[in-house]
Amino acid sequence: AVGKIIVGLIVPIVVALLLNEVRKEYFKRTVQTMIYLPHFLSWIILGGVLIDILSPTYGIVNQFLKWIGLESIYFLGSNSWFRPMLVMSDVWKEFGFNTIVYLAALTSINPTLYEAAVIDGANRWKQTLHITLPGMAPIIILTTTLALGRVLDAGFDQVFNLYSPQVYETGDIIDTFVYRLGIVDAQYGVATAVGLFKSVVALILLSTSY
Repeated sequence: AVGKIIVGLIVPIVVALLLNEVRKEYFKRTVQTMIYLPHFLSWIILGGVLIDILSPTYGIVNQFLKWIGLESIYFLGSNSWFRPMLVMSDVWKEFGFNTIVYLAALTSINPTLYEAAVIDGANRWKQTLHITLPGMAPIIILTTTLALGRVLDAGFDQVFNLYSPQVYETGDIIDTFVYRLGIVDAQYGVATAVGLFKSVVALILLSTSY
C-alpha cells in the first residue's frame, strides 16, 4: 500500500507535467484518453489480461525475455516479484485518472507568474520547480491525505484476482485474510474482529493525517 501511494503520486505528477508541455492538442487529448481507459476496467478484466501477459509459458513478456536469452520469470507466482507487480499494475490502472486531476490543477495557476519568470530569466525547469509544483501542492497534499486512509486497504479486488497460494506469504492482505477466514473457513468471529481492527486503524490514520 505504501508503494502504491508513493509511486502512484510520482508517476501522475510527472506525466501531467509532460503533457502540460505538449502543444499539439489532438495528441495531448489522445494520450489522455489512452491512459485514462484502464481506470474504467474492472480488476476481473485486467487480472485476466495481466495473467495472460505475464504467463511464464506463453506470456508476451516472458517470450521477449527468452528471445533476448534470459530465463522466464513467474511474475505472479514469485514472492520476490508479486509485490512489485501489484504496485506496477495498480499504477498502470489509476495513474491516468490522477493525471487528469493534476492537469486540472495546472489550469488554476496564474499564467502571469510564468510571464514574470520568463522576464526574470527562469528556464522551464526553474518555472516547474518554483511555480508549477507549488501551485499543484494543495491538490497533491489532498490526494496524499485521502490515500492514507486506504493504507490498510491495498486493493482487495486486485490482489484477489492476481494472487495464488504460492504468494500468500508476500501477497496476502488484511481483506483477503478476512475473506478466507469468514467465507472459506467460516470463522465469522475472528474475521469480524480482524475487519473491525482494520477499520479502527484506518480511521485513526485518516484522522491524524488531517
